[in-house]
Amino acid sequence: MLPVLAKPNVCIRDRKRVEEIILSLQNGGASKLQIISDFDMTLTRFAHNGKRCPTSHNIVDTSRLISEDCRKMLKDLLDTYYPIEIDPSRSVAEKLPLMVEWWTKAHGCLVEQKIRKDQLEMAVRESDAMLRDGFKPFFDKLYEHSIPLVIFSAGIGDVLEEIIRQAGVFHPNVKVVSNYMDFDENGVLQAFKGELIHTYNKQEGALKNSGLFNQQTGSRNIILLGDSMGDLSMADGVENAENILKIGYLNDKVEERREQYLNSYDIVLVKDESMDVVNGILQHIIAKN
Repeated sequence: MLPVLAKPNVCIRDRKRVEEIILSLQNGGASKLQIISDFDMTLTRFAHNGKRCPTSHNIVDTSRLISEDCRKMLKDLLDTYYPIEIDPSRSVAEKLPLMVEWWTKAHGCLVEQKIRKDQLEMAVRESDAMLRDGFKPFFDKLYEHSIPLVIFSAGIGDVLEEIIRQAGVFHPNVKVVSNYMDFDENGVLQAFKGELIHTYNKQEGALKNSGLFNQQTGSRNIILLGDSMGDLSMADGVENAENILKIGYLNDKVEERREQYLNSYDIVLVKDESMDVVNGILQHIIAKN
């Protein structure tokens, strides 16, 4: 077992199976590998010094770009729907229409604010958004070895791209599937593009964007990174996937959700604000090449 997997916050239900998958990934090497990852609270930190870090939606929600009324409405929506999103006792079927309701209302509220495209850079710069510790070697190593990174996010694509750009790691191997803002000819937000992506319809989105996952015809081995049950289906668009290692960040409501995560993810990282485990596994896979 890799030393990095012996950390006390690393939980694994079936160590033998995980060892077998990692060995298969290592045998395949960098040329057969791709990473499919969620963004908010997976590649970004959940908290820092005891304070919650913002998601790509939160950055806009708490910025100077929106009115006090809009801010209050978005906060009320969060307080209403977030507990539903993470409630282990509710089925995904039950959550689906409620997530659509949440995202639709939130996007509608943002469109009314007439946000300008050129304001997003400032909003990100002034925010407390942080990529996880160890993000730079993670992004740089993938780029160096031509390993595709597909980011699949229910957040705001324009904002998360800006976070990665400002961190200096938006390399050409990074592709993003997310909710993108649609600006008019004056650069003012008028709508959101395409079909809505929320926490629990990523499977549908994965199948629709299968071309993105299958560009590198050899990339049949997957490391999937997520922080929710909805992230588990992100690799469903990959044709003929051979080995999938699912790594889940359990950031919040740990005791209530531990069992569910251990039953769903191969490796569960409890309150881990770093990319150390992922980087350790990557290094192990790449070292063979």
